[in-house]
Amino acid sequence: MSVSRLVIREETEEASYKNNITVIYLLGFHDMDRFNVLLFILLLIIYCVTILGNSLIITLVSYSKNLHSPMYFFLSQLSIADIFLSSDISPVMLNIALHQRASMSFPGCITQLYFFILNEGSECFLLTMMSYDRYLAICSPLYYSSIMNHVLCIRLVVTSWTLGCFVALILTLAINQLYFCRSNMIDHFFCDFYPVMELSCSDVSMAEMEATLLCILVIVLPFFIIVISYVCIVLTILKIPSSTGKLKSFSTCSSHLTVVSIFYGTLIATYIIPNEGHTKILSKTLSLLYTVLTPLLNPFIYSLRNEDIKEALRKVIYNQNAY
Repeated sequence: MSVSRLVIREETEEASYKNNITVIYLLGFHDMDRFNVLLFILLLIIYCVTILGNSLIITLVSYSKNLHSPMYFFLSQLSIADIFLSSDISPVMLNIALHQRASMSFPGCITQLYFFILNEGSECFLLTMMSYDRYLAICSPLYYSSIMNHVLCIRLVVTSWTLGCFVALILTLAINQLYFCRSNMIDHFFCDFYPVMELSCSDVSMAEMEATLLCILVIVLPFFIIVISYVCIVLTILKIPSSTGKLKSFSTCSSHLTVVSIFYGTLIATYIIPNEGHTKILSKTLSLLYTVLTPLLNPFIYSLRNEDIKEALRKVIYNQNAY
């Protein structure tokens, strides 16, 4: 009987020890207190433009028959991921900018972390699928229509989102296995994986190992696939005799290549390269690039240099004016 009571007591103490942190405070941009109103307005404008721009891409792809192709279908899914990511991060950032810091429950912090990993992971896989689509279109144009059919597109998109969910679930479960008893303040503007782990007072080596392996599978491996795809694409383009044909072929890839460079460049700098030398300001700046800047720029990068999207937009505006 005494042994049973001792076990129950130890389990109770362990549970209270684990749940010592119930509220998380995000310090965000505490070194920019004098510009909090200006920062709030700027972030609000960026958030609104991000939602409107990506929503416009989704609407045009859905309603314009000229955009019913695999490339634009993947682009619409990328816009969905950008909207989810921005909606997961930006409201908390706005709260931080207005009040110098923000608080959320520990489960709320883990929930934000889950959806952040889900959207970032899915975007990594979607960008890889888009590079595969461009590879087939340029390197194997005769087989493109038969290979990249509607069924395969659906399967690739479902696979991307499923893998993103799977990766997010593994990492959030790894976080939930840790004990948290240190400071409940995170010097960041959202609940990222490594800043949350810094609050733990238990051994985090297993969680770090899982995160490293998943970073290789989600960031490094897709990045190498994209690089190999573009090496093949460039070699194929160089074989095209006319300069006009070369320019036209490359123009179909330039937007995707620009987004990949910004997105993967910041992800690799943040999660792959050892960050012992990173200052807090540098870490936050890199995080801003792939959580705020990339979702904002994606619609502009893909639309400004894309005649199909411009034409679809002109038709929508013309139809509205006709009514």
